[in-house]
This record gives sequence, C-alpha cells and structure tokens, in this order.
Amino acid sequence: MRLVSVQKCFSFVFQKDSKIGSIMAQSSGSNTGKKLIRIDVSSDSVCPWCFVGKRNLDKAIAQSKDQFDFEIKWRPLFLEPSAPKEGVSKREYYEKKFGSRTQVLLARITEIFRNVGLEYDMSGLTGNTLDSHRLIYFAGKQGLDKQHALVEELYLGYFTQGKYIGDREFLLESARKVGVEGAAEFLENPNKGVKEVNEDLQKYSANISGVPNYVINGKQQLSGGQPPEVFLRAFHVAAK
Repeated sequence: MRLVSVQKCFSFVFQKDSKIGSIMAQSSGSNTGKKLIRIDVSSDSVCPWCFVGKRNLDKAIAQSKDQFDFEIKWRPLFLEPSAPKEGVSKREYYEKKFGSRTQVLLARITEIFRNVGLEYDMSGLTGNTLDSHRLIYFAGKQGLDKQHALVEELYLGYFTQGKYIGDREFLLESARKVGVEGAAEFLENPNKGVKEVNEDLQKYSANISGVPNYVINGKQQLSGGQPPEVFLRAFHVAAK
C-alpha cells in the first residue's frame, strides 16, 4: 500500500485559499426524485487541508441541495500510521518535520483558518489517529449524517481547541455531541472496528496521491481542498 506523505497534506499552504461555508450534509436514499450524488472521502483526522476541503465540499452541497441528494461516506487514511498513541507536541512535531519552513507553514494555516472564521490552535498534541477512524466507522453504522457531523466535531476540536485526536474523552465527547450511541463500549475494545478500517483503507485509500481524496459516483475523482465551484462541476458531470 502506498502511503500519502504528510508533505502532501500540508502542501496547501502554498495554494490560494477560497471562502468556505458550513453545512451538515445529510445522507439520502434519493426518494425525492433528485439525482443521488455518492461521495467517498479519504482523509486523516489530523490533516488541515482535509478540514478545508470538507468546508468547501459542504458549501458546494449547500449550493446544490435543491438539485441533488447526497450520500457522503468518510474513509480512513493514515498520514503517519506509526505515530505514537501517547501523542507528541504539535509544534515540536512540525518543527522536526518541516524545519525552517515551519513558521511559514503555520502562518499560512492560521491565515486560511481565519478566512473561514476559525482560529487555528497550535497547542496540544498530535499522534496516532486509529481510534478516531474506528469511531468514524462506528458512527457511520448509525447513520451517515452522524458520521459527517462527527468528522466536523473532531476537526473542530483538534484544529481549533487544542484537543488531542487520540484522547478517549475527547472522542467520546465528540460522539455525544452528534448523538452516536455506545461509543464508550465500542472504543473500550481495541479490536473493534480495526478490521473494517483496514478493509476500507485498502479499498479506498491505498493508491491515492493526494489528500483529501474524493470519488464521486464512482467515476469523478478529485484531490485536495478543491474550491466549491470544482465540486459543483463534478456533481453535474457525475449525475449524467
């Protein structure tokens, strides 16, 4: 399996940002007479470009919800599969990974987040994201709307509140906020969801070259935090 590098995720700091809106996408059986758009999103819980991409995707969905129904499924991807479970300082990690480019990178991330009304928080830890992907999978079993909402909560906590993505209490708090039931019992068993996460990893994220990655109706593929208008064009092509 080819892994996507951390540099791929952070390459967005040199790209032009776009304005992003916010909406909670809903899954649908498309019994409304509208065309159904199915989107598989491969992302990692600690990639800021994935959060930016989600906000752009949400804006495109909001602008086209009168034309299409949407079914969004979040698939796992690991930028650092060997990252320590106990976590390490975000700032120290970035300085070790990016060296002299760190300050430019952080300034750019901060600017992009402020443009969408968010304050990027560099405090706290970063580390292994397996438990977050297990929880995202579990939420999806209770409804894709809950899964989509959970992804938003995890991004908000990690990127704007200094929460650690591997912290059990943070994961459970996020699950409670979006109505995911039984999360504590599920996460207590370290084996639950691992098989399914690995299967999705192999099926959806093994050969991608950039993050986040979107497959729309199985035929349109996009990568990176594309602006809303790119998603809108892809929706129309995929619906034909």
